[in-house]
Amino acid sequence: MDGAEFSLEAVKEYYGKVLQGMRDLKTNACTCTESLPLNHQKILAEIDNEILDKFYGCGSPIPPALDGCTVLDLGCGTGRDAYLASRLVGPDGFVIGVDMTQEQLEVARRHQASQATQFGFGKSNVDFRQGYIEDLASLGITDNSINVVISNCVINLSPQKEKVFSEIFRVLKPGGELYFSDVFAGRRIPQELRNDPVLLGECLGGAMYIEDFRRLLRSLGCLDYRVVSKSPISIDNPGVEAKIGMIDFYSIKVRAFKLSCLEDICEDYGQVASYLGTIPDHPYQFPLDDHHTFITGKPMLVCGNTAAMVGETRFAKHFRVIGDCSVHFGPFDCSPASKESSSDLFGSGSCC
Repeated sequence: MDGAEFSLEAVKEYYGKVLQGMRDLKTNACTCTESLPLNHQKILAEIDNEILDKFYGCGSPIPPALDGCTVLDLGCGTGRDAYLASRLVGPDGFVIGVDMTQEQLEVARRHQASQATQFGFGKSNVDFRQGYIEDLASLGITDNSINVVISNCVINLSPQKEKVFSEIFRVLKPGGELYFSDVFAGRRIPQELRNDPVLLGECLGGAMYIEDFRRLLRSLGCLDYRVVSKSPISIDNPGVEAKIGMIDFYSIKVRAFKLSCLEDICEDYGQVASYLGTIPDHPYQFPLDDHHTFITGKPMLVCGNTAAMVGETRFAKHFRVIGDCSVHFGPFDCSPASKESSSDLFGSGSCC
């Protein structure tokens, strides 16, 4: 058994056998302390308790404007986020949940009919598939077929992260979005700690060093990702902290788009974007990332990358973008984030 197979089997054992609920977690890395939007809270109240009781995640990676979309949930577990997305995409949308752990999927599948009824749908719009997020092709997920990929504290568990992100950008439609929450590290984790089954299962051993994540996306052609939110993680377990307490961990929510026009720094083309206030549950403002919040009706100077993110994606109908990339005015000052330097480890993937 090679290292990748060992890691996958260790994760299967941890989430299929060791953990029976959130109370069995040894740290708070895989728990969500983020405040959920009111509309998401209302939907969760409609989701069966067994699904919620076995939920593990470090954020709430459900973006807005999902009506009619095809959404892929990587590492769906018992299906909490998949069912939340199911309600948001509506009867004309579709959700695919992928997980390798049979015990988790058994819970998710046995609630399909009841959740469809609860949501007022004539039939379930969710399909749960058992397999590996490193190999979505074997699950019948074709090129350019997905509008939005979500994942909640799962990619860190994969021993082959380059394959995971390569598959994500393969299956996303042009203009499609990756929106995920995960645990990241402030330094590279030593090999012996990455192989520790408990650290791996607790979402710590496999956490990516944020700069390696940036380099990985760049190698796949994604030159600009955006941090939506970030917060430090406290381990709060003396035994676990004794092993890995020298490393700082963060829960980070990231969005990245499949756009061929993105540049590795923000460039100024004199473009202006105005938010129309039409995204459901966002009547007054729309936060694109942790330092770009669009106020309804207020024109905002933007770099070429930001203009593409709101003008060449599913958000296009909610924005008015003036200008194109025909005339260049030099670098765009997107303060306060840093430029090419990595002095702010957990800033955006570009200067914007």
